[in-house]
Amino acid sequence: MMMIFGMFPFSIKTAVYDQLQRSTNWRHASNSRVGEMPAYQFAGRGEDTISLEGSIVPEFGAPMSISALRVMGDTGKAFPLISGTGKVFGLYVLEDLQETQTLFLKNKARKIEFSIKLKQVQKPGVLIGNVVGRALGG
Repeated sequence: MMMIFGMFPFSIKTAVYDQLQRSTNWRHASNSRVGEMPAYQFAGRGEDTISLEGSIVPEFGAPMSISALRVMGDTGKAFPLISGTGKVFGLYVLEDLQETQTLFLKNKARKIEFSIKLKQVQKPGVLIGNVVGRALGG
């Protein structure tokens, strides 16, 4: 398994990604000043997004994997994202899914390329804190 998003495992049997791109930004509020450059104040961490690009070849993967991801997106819920090495990224929502079908043989795609964009809605430290907080009565 390469990664798991909620109950959806990215693997050869489902869908394999060959590119993972992560983007994180930080917010800085600006205050205009007369005769000077604006003053900036750090306002905290901004958005964290992960983009996965890959493909499904029906001989190995399951074309229905794209449908399963669409159903997850339709719920609007956040799901945990965990790498195959056990790294917990946090809770993410499925923000965008792109699908391209190619190499048709008898009206059936022999290759399905996909791109998904996930947006973090809760950091992993917060997840752990909430579990520990509840266990301690907090």
